[in-house]
Amino acid sequence: MAALSRARSRRRTPWFERGMALLATLNLALVLLDLSYIPFRDLYLRLAPGLTQGYGAVFKGIEPERTTTAYLSLVDRLETQVATTGLRSVETRQLLEELRDRSTEIVDENPFEVAGKSGTLERIKELMRDRVEEESSKDAFEEFWSAAYLRQAGWQDEIAFFEQEVRPLFLTNYWRGIDFNGLPVDRFWLVDIWFIAIFGLEFLARTYVLSRRHANTTWFDAMLWRLYDVPLLLPFWRWLRVIPVVVRLNQAALVNLEPVRSRLNRVLISQFAVELTEVVFLRIIDQLQNMIRQGQITRWLFEATSQSRYIDINGVNEIQTIAQRLTQVVVDGVLPQIKPELDALLAHSVDGALTQAPAYQGLKFLPGFDTLSHQLTQQISAEVSKNLYQALKKALADERGGELTAQLVESFGTHFREEIQKDDALREIQAMTTALLEEIKINYVERIAEEDDDKLASDRYRLYGATRKPR
Repeated sequence: MAALSRARSRRRTPWFERGMALLATLNLALVLLDLSYIPFRDLYLRLAPGLTQGYGAVFKGIEPERTTTAYLSLVDRLETQVATTGLRSVETRQLLEELRDRSTEIVDENPFEVAGKSGTLERIKELMRDRVEEESSKDAFEEFWSAAYLRQAGWQDEIAFFEQEVRPLFLTNYWRGIDFNGLPVDRFWLVDIWFIAIFGLEFLARTYVLSRRHANTTWFDAMLWRLYDVPLLLPFWRWLRVIPVVVRLNQAALVNLEPVRSRLNRVLISQFAVELTEVVFLRIIDQLQNMIRQGQITRWLFEATSQSRYIDINGVNEIQTIAQRLTQVVVDGVLPQIKPELDALLAHSVDGALTQAPAYQGLKFLPGFDTLSHQLTQQISAEVSKNLYQALKKALADERGGELTAQLVESFGTHFREEIQKDDALREIQAMTTALLEEIKINYVERIAEEDDDKLASDRYRLYGATRKPR
């Protein structure tokens, strides 16, 4: 099913979208090649020496370094001379002496430094020291380029060693020109400018069409909509072009990045969800504690209705309305359900009151009075609860009763605010509430970070699998 969905999506994707996505991919590949040319030039030389040297000469201003090139040319002349006249000839001895002098100059002057390849020279010196078993690199070159050593060690073996191990390191050295801006030559813009021009025209056309297609959308809004395309237009920070390329490939249905996106989302959530949850809860509790300490909640409870600065958005006293609604719920829904328990409580209360009366103490000795007293208590409690329920229900149903109930609620709120401020009761409640919130932070909120990360990750993946809709 997934493959079929991808095929249908590809058929619906215009050829222009796919073409521009492939063009952006080609541009990104060239950019990555250009950015990696200098750091990985040695590798490219081994894989494709001709192409690497041509690219460096045209776009990077790279030329062979004169000192090392002359040195290798001198070695070539020595090989030709030895093949012609052997190691004992005067010409060969002159070439060997010149090679010894050039070797000393290379060690002293370090022609690899300009290209930032001093490490390559160190590698060459190490190879020469190990080959002739000398501690000094200058002495090693002196020994290696001597007729006596080459005859003793064998000309063919030693020159093969140089050609296979040392010459490739010399070939990696280069000289790079400096441009008028004082920076190394870089002519990649000669290629990149054409891509920038194409993507610039496309960006203008796309954003213009978007602004015309969607109402109340300006051209600038459309440009912000396609902001991810901007790296394609910049001649600097070219590595950022990976962003629009990935987006375009996904939109053109050339690659399916949905699994990667969903997994990245889960990884980010896994990393930050616990910390974010802890910070949010701690922040909320801290704000509540600060509001309690500063008296903001107190002023809201006790002074909100009297302050002119209090903003009422709907003209309704929410506290009074909530109290009335709760009263209706209690009377219509709760009291009928708890009437047996309420009758039993009233009967117990009435019976307790009767047993405390002096007259009851004298009458309880009469025959059958206990049974009569119990029946009387049951009837009184039943009538009281019934009458109380009916009275409350009629009061709420009656318009006048509703007004009286509202007055009762308002009076209760007024007297409650007055009484709670006496005897430092409010201050004590504020202190206890702040302490309670602090205990909640310590015992519950801060334990979030102590949860087992593996268990949390497992739970998240399980919930993701359970809630994801099959396609």
